[in-house]
Amino acid sequence: MANYTWSFDPIPSAFPQFAVPNVALWNVTNGVDLNYQIQLSWPLDWASRDVNNVTALPMYVLDGNALGMSATEAWRRRDAVELAQPDYVVVSIGYPITGSVYGAQRSIDFQPMTPGEDPPAVPGVREGSDDFIYFLEHTLKPFVAGQFPNVSLGREALYGHSWAGMFVIYALLTRPDLFDTFFSSSPALYWNDKYLLNHTYWLNEIEVPAEEAEKPAFRLAYGDLEQYPVRRRTETDEQWEFRESLFATFAMADNCNALYESLKGNERLRNVVLKEYQGSDHASVAAVALADGIDYFVDW
Repeated sequence: MANYTWSFDPIPSAFPQFAVPNVALWNVTNGVDLNYQIQLSWPLDWASRDVNNVTALPMYVLDGNALGMSATEAWRRRDAVELAQPDYVVVSIGYPITGSVYGAQRSIDFQPMTPGEDPPAVPGVREGSDDFIYFLEHTLKPFVAGQFPNVSLGREALYGHSWAGMFVIYALLTRPDLFDTFFSSSPALYWNDKYLLNHTYWLNEIEVPAEEAEKPAFRLAYGDLEQYPVRRRTETDEQWEFRESLFATFAMADNCNALYESLKGNERLRNVVLKEYQGSDHASVAAVALADGIDYFVDW
């Protein structure tokens, strides 16, 4: 990916300012096989992106088509009730898709590298996580900084859910310096026979930061209904048995607790938190963990 030339083409008519204020979008492509739709949003009381003498916390949100505006709205709701809340920039990383909020390219971007081992045999899907990390660090972050030339961008967070949550964990284990705060909700830890759970030692191979503030924080979340669902009123016996057995194979609660036990107390992390959301399933926990995560990001 280092050899790619990226183009950022603005979408000027995406949202009228009077309808959805302080939001801008770009179609981004490497001209070969990778395409993104990047959305930036910023506080409503900023007259423009050229605001002066302001510090803001950037939050990068994966699967932006599904969660980008959720993050923006969560920050803006807090503005009215959290008087000490810092300013923010939400960086939504999505795809130019139709018909679904989840693009097929995420299977490439979020698939961890498996050095020295064969990856799962999925036709047309390569291990793209390291390329995606390179894109975040060397292309997207500088672009975001350039869109807010007079804003001091502070600590950065990364949020991912499900397959994207797995990528967040991969990034934490291999590049803990990439973000200040990592959020993973409902990560696909079952992937490749629990590959990431079996490679948490990667983090221990990284030098311990000299200063506590240089260490990242990690918040892990899942819904209790992801492993232990409740039967729906209209489900047949066959439908219920299938769903219950399927969720059991994902082992969301067991895997998240195992990851937490493996990482808590690690001297390379300044804080590790595990949150189980009662009454939440795989879809609903994505937004609630994101909204709660803002408070964690601001405080930690």
